[in-house]
Amino acid sequence: MKTLFSNTSLPTWLVVGLAASLCAGAAQAADAAHVEEVIVTAQKRAENVQDVPSAVQVVSGTQLAAAGVREFTDLTKLAPSLVVRPAEQPVNSSVSIRGIGTFAFSIGVEPSVAIQVDDVPVAFQARAFTDLSDIERIEVLRGPQSTLYGKSASAGLINIVTRSPTTTLSGGLDALATSDDEYGVGGHLSGPITDQLAYRLSANYDKFEGNVRNVFTGDKAGGRDFASVHGKLVWTPTQTFTATLGWNYVNGGTTVGRPFIALAPNATLRGNPALPPSVFQAGITVGPENTDFANNFKARTDYDDNSQSLKLEWDLGFATLISITGNDNYKVTDLLDVDETASTLIDNRQIGYFKSGQFTQEVRLVSRGDEPLRYTVGAYYADVDFVRNFFRGPYFSQARWYATSGSKQTAAFGQLDWEFIPGTTATGGLRFQNEKIDYTFDDILNNAMFAGNASDDFWTYHAALNHKFTEDLMGYVSYSTGHKGQTYDLTTGFNLNRQLAGPIQPETSKSWEAGARSQLFDHRLTLNVTAFHTEYENFQAQGIETLPDGTSNFRLANVGKLRTQGVEVDSTARLSEEWRLSASGAYVDAQITSFPVAQCFPLQTAAQGCLGSPGRQNLGGATPAQSPKWKFSADLDYTHQLASSPLEIVGTGSYSYQSRVNYSLNQDPQTVQKAYGILNLTGGVRDPLHHYEVMAFVNNVFDEHYYANIFDQAGTYNNQLATQVILPRDFKRFAGVRASYWF
Repeated sequence: MKTLFSNTSLPTWLVVGLAASLCAGAAQAADAAHVEEVIVTAQKRAENVQDVPSAVQVVSGTQLAAAGVREFTDLTKLAPSLVVRPAEQPVNSSVSIRGIGTFAFSIGVEPSVAIQVDDVPVAFQARAFTDLSDIERIEVLRGPQSTLYGKSASAGLINIVTRSPTTTLSGGLDALATSDDEYGVGGHLSGPITDQLAYRLSANYDKFEGNVRNVFTGDKAGGRDFASVHGKLVWTPTQTFTATLGWNYVNGGTTVGRPFIALAPNATLRGNPALPPSVFQAGITVGPENTDFANNFKARTDYDDNSQSLKLEWDLGFATLISITGNDNYKVTDLLDVDETASTLIDNRQIGYFKSGQFTQEVRLVSRGDEPLRYTVGAYYADVDFVRNFFRGPYFSQARWYATSGSKQTAAFGQLDWEFIPGTTATGGLRFQNEKIDYTFDDILNNAMFAGNASDDFWTYHAALNHKFTEDLMGYVSYSTGHKGQTYDLTTGFNLNRQLAGPIQPETSKSWEAGARSQLFDHRLTLNVTAFHTEYENFQAQGIETLPDGTSNFRLANVGKLRTQGVEVDSTARLSEEWRLSASGAYVDAQITSFPVAQCFPLQTAAQGCLGSPGRQNLGGATPAQSPKWKFSADLDYTHQLASSPLEIVGTGSYSYQSRVNYSLNQDPQTVQKAYGILNLTGGVRDPLHHYEVMAFVNNVFDEHYYANIFDQAGTYNNQLATQVILPRDFKRFAGVRASYWF
């Protein structure tokens, strides 16, 4: 089926806006029970998601609001193949798709899951954790996407699309308040300045004190606050040319508190008998429900990000020439109480400063979408620089270093779609990329200086065959390769041996995928099913090495081989004019197939497989970290027009389930999160034209307690049981009200 605007000379922002409006209007006019059409840009061109021969899940801005998703980490509840694991600071957070993600502390390590915002890649993944507002939709592309999106997409891509300017003057205000003291306010203004110039400006502020308490200071922690401003300016001087200027600024911070949920009575701090739990956890009841901790140094992060983009589009008739320029500068200061106590006898701190700078340029030529032969060809350049200034001490695990990491990438790519038989299309894609990396590492503590560089050339490719059995049923099979670039392990402990060893080798992937895209019962039901099998070579992951003095050394290495396989289902159903159901699920069987010399977990014995000196274990057959076998999410929406009032009653129930998962690659039994399910309920009123609404909500209705991350700290506490956690935003049930007014 050809898309409505496949041969248009209108600007992209107007095309997408009109397409969404017309599709919604046509659906209401013909049959309000139809599932609406969804337009995506997963293949760098606008097309119906049902025509894309790839696994793509789309989460709309409306779904984000209904599910109470305001943070990037909350996306894990809506996208079953996606897992987002927060850490004590954004630099150490990670994202996984289909059980594959990056767990590394080194500043030069790129993720396995790429993130882009409005066609501009995010060089440093932590930047995506800062703000999630004024979103049109989020596309989660599962499996290797390196051919079109580059070397950091070996496991998948998260494509974030923000809202575009409107054709008429519009605006709105939003406010939020919760029972546990979160407050937020935001607003936007959009419309034309002239017939050729349109704008959109949005601003948001959110503050949450946190859900854990520092008994030493009486302050709350585990919270956040941020202020953001987003702007778009669209200039259309002619029907064949459009320029879009984007600007984003975010300033905020987080507070950190990691309560103990398990602690042995003889777990003394650094083996000091004067510091047993009764002293450094005085007044705290340690256990699974604990939300208290004791720190005498305020652990927190402070960050800001300033990014700009310029997108130029020329309609040449036979194709559209597009230029996308991006610039981004991100900075974060992170502070951590390393001893995690209020002790003054052993008072260890960690202070770090991180800065990233990125310039990207992409040029691509995209053919018309209504021809049997369609193509996308382009070139890409990126210049990325990272800086890390780090101190830890003065009592143990001492470190003081300053490191830089640089990367220059040049690539050419192309994809050809040929409908050689009516209804049958063959797709072929190819990418060549060259990357040059360099680094410096100044070990100030040990008065040593290191520097080096490396380069890498590689090819990735994609091939697919899809057939439309009917207008509403498409099946496909595809094969893709992925590539994640080489890097240096620029972390504490970098030394001459690491320099001589050279860079960590590139991570590569090969993936088979087969799927069906269908719409049934006169478009009242959309049902998409995908099966996949992917193998990884030289998987890059972070390990922990415990030294003879009890300190920990974090090392990056090529793990060996992994494979992930499974089935994903995405569905949407219009049960009636008033009821709408969306449900998605994933079964992911991820396994380490070769890792014979993995590091042991703390307190692991020979009987548990830790052998040799230093101790090593064989992780062949084990499940990778952050890889639940089952995930499921569902949203049930209800809308009812009141007969005696110009109001609609609106209700939403959102449920997400995740099976057992281990947060550690080394299979530590102390870092296992058991299966859990979360139910959120929302209800309220709005006017049918959506000028205003008032909603009340309850998140985590059944008060299901779970952990967003778990840490085994036995090495710091005399090699005795000591387990800490990061609590999720909804660790406890909370309620709230949000209100909006739009014009």
